[in-house]
Amino acid sequence: MSTATASEPRPPAQVQPPPSPDAAHLLTVVVCVVTVCALYFAREVLVPITLAILLSFVLAPVVRLLRRLKLPRVLAVLLAVLLALGIITLIGSIIGTQIAGLARDAPRYQSAIQEKMDAVQSSVFGRISEFSRRLNNDAGTRPGQPPAAAAPPASDPASGPAPSLPGAGTPAKGEPRPVPVEVRPGESSTLDLVQKFVSPVLGPLETTFIVLIVSIFVLLQQEDLRDRLIRLFGSRDLHRTTEALDDAGRRLSKYFLAQLMVNSCFGVLVGFGLFLIGVPSPVVWGLLAALFRFVPYVGPILAAGLPLLLAAGTAPGWSMVIWTAALFLITEPLIGQVIEPMVYGHSTGLSPVSVIVAAIFWTWLWGPIGLILATPLTLCLVVLGRHVERLEFLDVLLGDRPALTPVQNFYQRILAGDTDEALAQAETLLQDRSLTAYYDEVALKGLRMAATDLERGVLPRHRLEGIRNAVAGLVDDLSEAPDRDPPEKGSRPDNTTPAGVSVAEQAVPHEPAPDLPLPPPAERAGAWGSETPVLCLAGRGPLDEAASAMLAQLLTKHGLGARVVPHEASSRAQVSRLDTAGVAMVCISYLDISGSPAHLRYLLRRLKRRMPEVPVLVGLWPEGEAVLTDAAQARAVGADHYTASLHAAVTTCLKAAVSGARGSGVAKEAAPQPAGDSP
Repeated sequence: MSTATASEPRPPAQVQPPPSPDAAHLLTVVVCVVTVCALYFAREVLVPITLAILLSFVLAPVVRLLRRLKLPRVLAVLLAVLLALGIITLIGSIIGTQIAGLARDAPRYQSAIQEKMDAVQSSVFGRISEFSRRLNNDAGTRPGQPPAAAAPPASDPASGPAPSLPGAGTPAKGEPRPVPVEVRPGESSTLDLVQKFVSPVLGPLETTFIVLIVSIFVLLQQEDLRDRLIRLFGSRDLHRTTEALDDAGRRLSKYFLAQLMVNSCFGVLVGFGLFLIGVPSPVVWGLLAALFRFVPYVGPILAAGLPLLLAAGTAPGWSMVIWTAALFLITEPLIGQVIEPMVYGHSTGLSPVSVIVAAIFWTWLWGPIGLILATPLTLCLVVLGRHVERLEFLDVLLGDRPALTPVQNFYQRILAGDTDEALAQAETLLQDRSLTAYYDEVALKGLRMAATDLERGVLPRHRLEGIRNAVAGLVDDLSEAPDRDPPEKGSRPDNTTPAGVSVAEQAVPHEPAPDLPLPPPAERAGAWGSETPVLCLAGRGPLDEAASAMLAQLLTKHGLGARVVPHEASSRAQVSRLDTAGVAMVCISYLDISGSPAHLRYLLRRLKRRMPEVPVLVGLWPEGEAVLTDAAQARAVGADHYTASLHAAVTTCLKAAVSGARGSGVAKEAAPQPAGDSP
């Protein structure tokens, strides 16, 4: 009876079916539906309250500034609200006065615009009708075709007038003539006149009054409301709740401040440009442009429409209209594509698609006010999704953070066999880290995910060849990339963040590239002076050879020649024919030892018999492997060095080469060495 060898593949594990939606997920869906319905049917109450809360975010820095001046809290809040009311009133009065002045000249502007429209119709549509008439004439007189028969006359004078239809014309004799009826409105009373002119103003005044009153109370009891929210939603996790509230307040404050600055600059540029062009009342159009720009997407279009009409009614020609259109066509892209990315940065945390979808959604819910409030409200939802586990889908759908981590992106691209996209991702990430850090933090972890899926039985073995080819092509394409630390963000010439690298990735400290100068090969002792002193042996896993190729490439970049040998070359039948000439160290790469290091112990025993004086380094890339933490198990396996990262493996080889160690000159390690701590 034959026994199974250690190299035989084990049967794939059974994959559990995906769990069905539980009551918690269904409850989340129900809550979302009920919330949307409540937002729609209670909009008359919720809109003023929402405006008041957002206004309190704007006025909170002013209140803090007044509090630093030793003013009482009540007085500071009242002064801040009165300041906001005064600014709104001042802007409204300026706009109203300017509009009233323009209304007196409205007939003149209307006649000038009408003349221009008539000129356009006579020039453009006249040419179109003339061209159409000529085509009809040419089609009616083609050669070889008889002329069309003339239409019969409408009436023959000799035969008399055409007979009239019964009931048409004057009524017959004896029939009563219709009595004309004139409807006149009754005289309006004073109450009707007051209701007619005052009722359209009562709604906005009522909303404004509610907003100001609620803002005052929110600012007065800001700390108390914060404590109540913590007590209501997060008393069991004060750290997470406090972090969520601080994150929401910080993002909203940055967003409002940045939006106010950008829109004010837009209004100043528009007003100054219209003043130079000669458009009447440039101040009012600058103020309206700044206000309209708070409305996403359609705001700049509305801001440009009225000045264009006024320019058309002011000057006799088209030069003023063209200059006004050019002003908006230049200013809006300059503000939107250059200044806004520089000012906003990642202060909002919203993706561009989510801004569009949010604008449509909130406009459907709350009308024009919802369009103005779409961005800040969506920002609150994103912050909520980042700190509440059940609402994480909001952050995934609406946030600007990458949906997949770099490791997941790497695995997905090599799984699809798309080496070009994997290379594009690698080049992006290499702008912020060394090649060693990229292999350790992204590539090896991606390969580990593939090994795990293969172990679970969800990755078909026929796709392994495509994964191996994709990784081999990626490693070959990165052969020209240097393994050095990139310049710090502040020392870059453009001081920018690499495209596709999130702020969270920027904040993560990356392990620096190995930096240990080597003497020339002629000055190294023994086999370290050979052309390829390091033998990179792949483990028995199907993807271990890819990890060995990465290690060999890194060693070569640091001045140590290395060659990759497949696992079959170290089998019992092939180990005697293994080429060991010029080998100073053997590095074995394992993505998975399956929790049982027996086969690794037997492999090391065969290598020791073949190369008794050559030290062996074992790289165990899976996290939390027992050999890396259990000293007794590490001694039983019998390797000289253990590492959990390519950085540690390269550093160990470089140190051994510098010291000129060979054979027994390399100190045996009684305890496993964690990654990065190899001597």
